[in-house]
Amino acid sequence: MKENETNKTPLLPPDLLREFVTRHFGKRDTYLEMLEKEPSPLYVLDRKALQESAANFKSAFSNGFLDVRFYYAVKSNHHPDISAILLESGFGLDVSSGLELELALELDAGDIVFSGPGKTDAELTMAVRHCDRVTVLMDSFGELKRLGNIAKSMDRVVRTGIRLTTNPRGLWRKFGILPEQLDDFIAASEDTGNIRLEGIQFHTSWNLSPETQLEFTRYLGSILGRIKKARREIIRFIDIGGGYWPQTGEWLHPSATPEGLHMSALGKPPEDRLEHFYRAADPITVFAQKIQQAFREHIFPHVRCRVCFEPGRWICHDAMHLLMTVVDKKAPDLVITDAGTNAVGWERFETDYFPVLNLTRPALTEKTCHVLGSLCTPHDVGGYAYWGEGIEPGDVLMIPSQGAYTYSLRQQFIKPLPQVAML
Repeated sequence: MKENETNKTPLLPPDLLREFVTRHFGKRDTYLEMLEKEPSPLYVLDRKALQESAANFKSAFSNGFLDVRFYYAVKSNHHPDISAILLESGFGLDVSSGLELELALELDAGDIVFSGPGKTDAELTMAVRHCDRVTVLMDSFGELKRLGNIAKSMDRVVRTGIRLTTNPRGLWRKFGILPEQLDDFIAASEDTGNIRLEGIQFHTSWNLSPETQLEFTRYLGSILGRIKKARREIIRFIDIGGGYWPQTGEWLHPSATPEGLHMSALGKPPEDRLEHFYRAADPITVFAQKIQQAFREHIFPHVRCRVCFEPGRWICHDAMHLLMTVVDKKAPDLVITDAGTNAVGWERFETDYFPVLNLTRPALTEKTCHVLGSLCTPHDVGGYAYWGEGIEPGDVLMIPSQGAYTYSLRQQFIKPLPQVAML
């Protein structure tokens, strides 16, 4: 086989797609009943799916670590019911703004980590005021100084960690300090009153496999090995962040693949909308096994500490779906629905493939069709095909697995936003 053929983006396995579609069609009566009580369009929050994801994630990592804690990354979906359910499931909350911190406090969360760059003095003051249940993951030497001054003025001692950047080049350098600065940061924290530095946090994103996390864990081990034992002993936790891709992998339209981008640049955009592409993701058990092994080999010889995780996308991806209704059929292959891209916050469905299911006329056959929203913009795309035996005005459509980075990115633009109903 030629080299350029071996490097092509793989096609989405038909069996994987068919199983996914079949599973959701199996619940069609339940979904349709929800629109008898609530108006279309509608977000459907699946409590059971959320609880199962939480349990599976905790089980994968708890089996190999003696001391482990889990924090839900609120930014991935900030609907309060999601955070409340995950608190009931034994998670803490990972917040990255004052708004999210207020939500966590209103939900009476007892274990909160506050991360993110550029925290304002007002946000740090709120964290200090609730330092009995908030650990501040600092992002810079400047934040260390500001937090120390605020804590001193309030006569409080604050538990903290420091974020290490995992990529010193490009836009990711906005997060944290260089790993090589860790020793100097520990020394600076020792000279800053009212600050109790207890841990380290790092984060890599879009992890289809754990390789990037393993690489940084090895590097962190080498950094820790060069720090004096007395300073290493202050480290009570290492927080490995989130970024785990859901096990279904990444599903793409042709236009989002390297091949499709190349053809578009040549003025030949791909036309076959029924051809879907796929980047596989490792099961979470594989992440757990390899990360545990990396900690045993590279971290625990230097520090014995708690290991923390901040999953977001992996937890809530399958816990929310979007229901909509066909308003107008303008051609056999063009329909307008009552849900716009303001419900997902960005032009997601131009690149990311999610099957559009016709719950009114279900069939395990996909038909090409422009499924568009009613916003006054041509980029209001729901999909380029639907699964069903046909499509007509009044039909109820569903786009599954919209739990992560859709509800939180929704925007008030032209049309009202959907309400949320609990399944």
